[in-house]
Amino acid sequence: MKIVVLVKEVPDTYGQRELHLETGLARRADVDRVLDEVDERALESAIAFADANAGTEVVALAMGPATAVDGIRRALAMGAASAVHVVDDALAGADAALTSEVLAQALAQQQADLVIAGASSTDGGGGVVPAMTAERLGIPLASSLDSVEIAAESVRGRRAVDGEVQSVECTLPALVSVTERMPEARMPSLKGIMGAKKKPIQQLSTAELGVDADAVVPRSIMITVARRPARAQGVKVVDEGDGAQRLAAYLEENGFLA
Repeated sequence: MKIVVLVKEVPDTYGQRELHLETGLARRADVDRVLDEVDERALESAIAFADANAGTEVVALAMGPATAVDGIRRALAMGAASAVHVVDDALAGADAALTSEVLAQALAQQQADLVIAGASSTDGGGGVVPAMTAERLGIPLASSLDSVEIAAESVRGRRAVDGEVQSVECTLPALVSVTERMPEARMPSLKGIMGAKKKPIQQLSTAELGVDADAVVPRSIMITVARRPARAQGVKVVDEGDGAQRLAAYLEENGFLA
């Protein structure tokens, strides 16, 4: 079985994250970058299956700038056998539609039995790329899974739906997206880190994927962007016998009460 895991290097969530006020894109050049945690959990599910099932190949697939190779190396150190890195300056600022098109082209070349992705990246949060990619590939999608069970010809999992738990299953080939409720990813060992230096990383441009150069443009644009306003000082209501009335008046004044 061949499992391809979509991974992405993102600005560290524990650091200060900002948008570039001219382009509307996240600042990446001068911040710490890490492999997205939910992608690590997706990768863990694939590697755990490969550990228990001989003949399983795990490939990490990333789309990003040249600097994303650091995150890819971490995926290899965790246990992926190889990696594919789609890198092209023309993809800077790619939106979900363009991203899904490029990823679908790369995945079509891989001919994977199963694709695993994080449900939503921490630097974008759109949560639509897995579904759009599956649609382009014409394969089933099982989204936002909190658990995953992989079998020879199918994949099943559970997800939270309106306070309940829903079980879903689909036949392979398929694409699943997972949440941060998945088991925590393993830490790369020293042996894994050293071995990652020898594992192959295939670099591909959009031209090599067969993506029309004229089509490598975002399908959406940023109209405006502004710095988040500083947090204003809150209103303190001191109860001097009329606290309830003053609180109700404040809520009504600010539109919280009908």
